[in-house]
Amino acid sequence: MAHLKSGDQAPGFTLTGQEDNTVQLADFKGQKLLLYFYPRAETPGCTKQACQIRDARSELAELGVAAVGISPDKPADQKRFDERFGLGFPLLSDPDHVAAQAYGAWGEKSMYGKTSMGIIRSAFLMDENGKVLNAWYKVKPDETVPLVRQALGSDS
Repeated sequence: MAHLKSGDQAPGFTLTGQEDNTVQLADFKGQKLLLYFYPRAETPGCTKQACQIRDARSELAELGVAAVGISPDKPADQKRFDERFGLGFPLLSDPDHVAAQAYGAWGEKSMYGKTSMGIIRSAFLMDENGKVLNAWYKVKPDETVPLVRQALGSDS
């Protein structure tokens, strides 16, 4: 799958959120969006990443940025993850990897010498019209918020 780059139009999606609600990319028109793909709720790296985004929510809001996480987890698992860590932002279920494939965040991974298909931890910053400002593939869990800050020129 080809990687997205700055200037590309972000692929649309319609996915189910942790409240069993339908969420679309179009719902965020008029505001910047940090969209990130993570492998699995409540794993150490995914928890670290989500909590860092949670802790930066007010700063991101001041910068006009909404946050959304996407993983293959079921909505009930996303809800439990949200409630356990008080995340407070949409977590979307992509069990068939349709959105992940469209964003180039689904692919071959290697761990402990074994190769498998899975989520490639990735983050995307989009402008108010759904154009990609930045795309970060193989992002480390603790790098997501600093990269967004850097991209937006915020030193906080």
